[in-house]
Amino acid sequence: MKVLFMGTPDFAVFSLKSLIAAGHEICGVITQPDKPRGRGYTLTPPPVKVAAIEADIPVYQPATLRDEAFSALLSELDPEIIVVVAFGKILPQNVLDYSKYGCINVHGSLLPEYRGAAPMQRAIIDGKEVTGITTMYMATGLDTGDMLLREELKIEENDNFETIHDKLGALGAELIVKTLEGLKNGSIQRIPQDDSLSTYASKIEKSDCLISFDKDSKAVHDQIRGLSPIPLSFTHTADGKLLKVIASRIEDRETPHENAGEVISLSNGITVACKKGSVTLLSVLPEGKGRMSASDFIRGRKVALGDILK
Repeated sequence: MKVLFMGTPDFAVFSLKSLIAAGHEICGVITQPDKPRGRGYTLTPPPVKVAAIEADIPVYQPATLRDEAFSALLSELDPEIIVVVAFGKILPQNVLDYSKYGCINVHGSLLPEYRGAAPMQRAIIDGKEVTGITTMYMATGLDTGDMLLREELKIEENDNFETIHDKLGALGAELIVKTLEGLKNGSIQRIPQDDSLSTYASKIEKSDCLISFDKDSKAVHDQIRGLSPIPLSFTHTADGKLLKVIASRIEDRETPHENAGEVISLSNGITVACKKGSVTLLSVLPEGKGRMSASDFIRGRKVALGDILK
């Protein structure tokens, strides 16, 4: 098929490379403008742009999709199908309606669950044991279009956002190729979403990252891994310093504690009492420092038994 690909971050690169490998003609890639990053605010291209240039595919970075210039570009490229993966902007109706086979999206959840911006993180934070990928027709609503293919992925106890991101990226790459094949040969039927079963995965905010130890240990562990390696959950040490948490494990699931947040052991990391059970912090990012093991943080005498993290 003649494909116009629209995507921006690493998650989209999986699908772009898969479509190229499957022999589809990628007539162009639409991605977000380069943005300044890092301490030096160096202008950095999106990962999709880098991948497209490596594959000698024309790249376009329009400031808007709602002007005559983009409409003219769409007519010039004249794709049979538009594939959208984590593009980062709402598409206008003329783009959704343009191509013969429509505008197809790869979404990182089992729709209609977790519509929205952060489906992978929210599924982990919520303690889900299964997530997945859905390919779907794009519609004017937020992730409300008819579904095409869905495939499940088990969330292991120590998966975090990074591992699920990569697993779902690879799964989405497989599923988008199968979706295009099915659309071409007519073997796929579109399935309307049941809106009564929908849930919303809102963007991760700073308030989502503050650890409340006044929960059971599994909920605390799920929050930590769902936000790792970015943006990272955080707490504060007894002296008020920010302490971001990279990794943890569940130490105990049952024992109730009156002083949630109390450091109760420093034997194999920083073990913290939760309202029910306890978690051990294994690696951390202290304020003004680099990432380190909890053991190194302990050796620096930055935490003591009986301290309250909050």
